[in-house]
Amino acid sequence: MNGNKKELSPEHHKELLGALKARFEKNMNRHNGLEWAEVQAKLEAHTEKLWSLNEMERTGGEPDVVGHDKKTDEYIFCDCSKESPNGRRNVCYDREAMESRKEHKPENDAVDMTDAMGIELLTEKEYRELQKHGSFDTKTSSWVKTPFRIRRLGGAIFCDRRYDTVFVYHNSAESYYATRGFRGTLSL
Repeated sequence: MNGNKKELSPEHHKELLGALKARFEKNMNRHNGLEWAEVQAKLEAHTEKLWSLNEMERTGGEPDVVGHDKKTDEYIFCDCSKESPNGRRNVCYDREAMESRKEHKPENDAVDMTDAMGIELLTEKEYRELQKHGSFDTKTSSWVKTPFRIRRLGGAIFCDRRYDTVFVYHNSAESYYATRGFRGTLSL
């Protein structure tokens, strides 16, 4: 990384592209009909997004292409790690929840971390779409974007996959667990 700027060194840039290409080629079922050369061209044209993809990678998300929006001509990257990214667990839902804890505050929260990484928290719909590409979060769970009406009452929602079924649950937004993190998405 180059100082405080959100850009990668040329070496790190090359290394990240290599990792993304290898993952793309290994998991063609996630992006049938898409070509790596087209994705790479888009990445090279929007190098500022590489920093965010690197943050996803660095925290254990294993980002991969899961779709292409034909209307916007954007490729959609999502965290595809088998379990909720290890570097993003033990976080409550948002800053308000974290600050409301009287004791044992976690170090961070999911909403602030996604903002800092330049990614979006998955919605419940996006989480369910991800599950069509494999079995994710069979031992962990992931916070998902919580509707305002639930959040204003102090709650937040999270998802996981058990018994070959995706479940959506609720919890107080202040809660955090070693097995709960969050997944993100990035469009470019």
